[in-house]
Amino acid sequence: MTTKIKQILQIKLVAALAIALTSVLSLSAQESPKEEDYFRIRKVRTPEGIILEVGGLTMLPNGNLGVSTRRGDVYIIENPTSSNPYFRKFASGLHEILGLAYKDGALYCAQRGELTKLVDTDSDGKADVYETVYAWPLSGHYHEYSFGPVIAPDGSFFVTGNVAFGDEEWWRGESRVPWRGWAVNITEDGKLTPWATGMRSPAGPGLLNGQFFYTENQGDWIASGGLWQVNKGDFMGHPAGLRWIDFAGSAVKLTTDQFLSKMDERRIKNDQGRYIKPENIINETHKTAFDAKREFAEFRLPAVWLPHGILGISSSEPTVIPEGTFGPFSGQVLVGDQGMSMLSRVMLEEVNGQLQGAAIGFRSGFRSGILRMAWAPDGSLFVGETNRGWGSAGDANEGLERLEWNKNIPFEMQTVKAMPDGFEITFTLPVDTASANDLASYRVESYTYKYHPVYGSPPVDMRSLPIKGVKVAADGLSARIMVDSLRQHYIHTIILDGIREKDNFYSLIHPTAYYTLHSIPQGAKLAMSEVSTKDSSIPVVIEEPAPPSGPAAPTVKQASKSAVKATPAKPTVAKAPTFKDVEGLLSRHTCIACHNPTKKQVGPSYLEIAKRKYSNEKIVELIHNPQPENWPGYATEMPPMPHVPKADALKIAAYINSLTK
Repeated sequence: MTTKIKQILQIKLVAALAIALTSVLSLSAQESPKEEDYFRIRKVRTPEGIILEVGGLTMLPNGNLGVSTRRGDVYIIENPTSSNPYFRKFASGLHEILGLAYKDGALYCAQRGELTKLVDTDSDGKADVYETVYAWPLSGHYHEYSFGPVIAPDGSFFVTGNVAFGDEEWWRGESRVPWRGWAVNITEDGKLTPWATGMRSPAGPGLLNGQFFYTENQGDWIASGGLWQVNKGDFMGHPAGLRWIDFAGSAVKLTTDQFLSKMDERRIKNDQGRYIKPENIINETHKTAFDAKREFAEFRLPAVWLPHGILGISSSEPTVIPEGTFGPFSGQVLVGDQGMSMLSRVMLEEVNGQLQGAAIGFRSGFRSGILRMAWAPDGSLFVGETNRGWGSAGDANEGLERLEWNKNIPFEMQTVKAMPDGFEITFTLPVDTASANDLASYRVESYTYKYHPVYGSPPVDMRSLPIKGVKVAADGLSARIMVDSLRQHYIHTIILDGIREKDNFYSLIHPTAYYTLHSIPQGAKLAMSEVSTKDSSIPVVIEEPAPPSGPAAPTVKQASKSAVKATPAKPTVAKAPTFKDVEGLLSRHTCIACHNPTKKQVGPSYLEIAKRKYSNEKIVELIHNPQPENWPGYATEMPPMPHVPKADALKIAAYINSLTK
């Protein structure tokens, strides 16, 4: 066999192997199990006529479930995990109960204007005492929600309060009356201590391993959702509540004037004397939350960011997974999301005194927006849902569901931990070593957010980080990756879409984790001699065979003479992209978190947008700098998204505008 023929066969063999491998990987990815194969969502059977709109959940010592609703009712559900639970109305006539807790034989709830104690003194199954523990003022603004209570280890209560919003400056959060934008601590005998401020929409207060945490929603001064630990005296970032720091007992000392001396709130008027809504400025010199932290000692950074549109848009209650529950994830934290009707999983660790960690998807597909959770004695998780006035993914306006684990182990990242030179990922099942030793199986990117008075922030200062090597454990249960140019206080997106499970070649159910890296650990770094540097993404160059020579080879002149005259191509009309054509773009740029092709979700449907008859260029402009005032019927503003490439935005726009044709 001549060298020339060998070269040609080698090229064909490589091509055939590439096609075969692609087919195998595609088949494996299609056959890999999904979330629902391990965690089943069951609807709790609800009697006709009861509208839950769940605002609070709490398990009682006898195994019954307490449920409070936004409509002001409290129910006790007996045998809640059975196929035929019994609902008993315990209390009614209250004002929008967005939290419920049990203590010493009584239920406690945060109404809009007070912390209330409910007691059944005559044991008839209904509350006959409605006692005000503490009442706070209200301005009457619709957005002055109150959340809680959370029972502290000493038996006192934490309650958080939403800000209101302006009249002319409708976009700007305001604290019109005391304790809006605050977390307050209230004792059983009615003593209030102003604990921390800087909150905007603190819908998720929670106690995690004895420590007070809360989740926040994106908005002005709040770049994205996240999970914050709250210590006495903390400032979380939103300035509205600072106006009350002179009140007796305030643990926060930062003043509004001190804040504004360093931070521009962009309170600007136009030529007509009307305030101008601050918008995202592309390519501006921006400040980050860490820049604010350097200015103000009280400033508290989130332990973990929950990237907007990916791991939620309206973060709600966090809860610790109890030991022995949900298999390999015991001890980690689940965070609900009201807008995307989903749960995320958070892995926290303390590095050099800083709390940080990774967040990853866990379970989506709930019927309405998740607000509250409670663990049942059998290890299942009750999930309370509502969407009225806020919007959410799912087909229902409210609901109560239960999440059950089937005891099978999913192939997931179990933990992600920071290392001096990268990250260590542990897996729930052994990995295929060939895929795990290949650098092409990993990607790492980092980015941060702006800290500014604009609604939310696009990802900024994005950068791909080189992966220098990987060390896979002998048992296949962990991989340590060496990552160049780690950046403190940045989100590091860790993508493992090439990793496969050892026995079945499954792909990871959730191949992407988001690690908020505040501090890089000290310690030994890996040596290059310890790691694999194999990278199958680097193409193998095979020399092309030389063209035949001699009399049989046609000359350029001969070839041109024998060529068939080309037929002029007919002009074609550009075909509008279908949903399938743009589905990947909508997912990548998080559009599907808020928009559905035909149904109202968190934002308007694509069909409704198409009816506005915007040009493609105008839609691109609105993606980069939205105008939420054009959609007054939607409570959640769309954040600016200038990072979406124009070519992608134009393709999305073409799809949207095709819907009315």
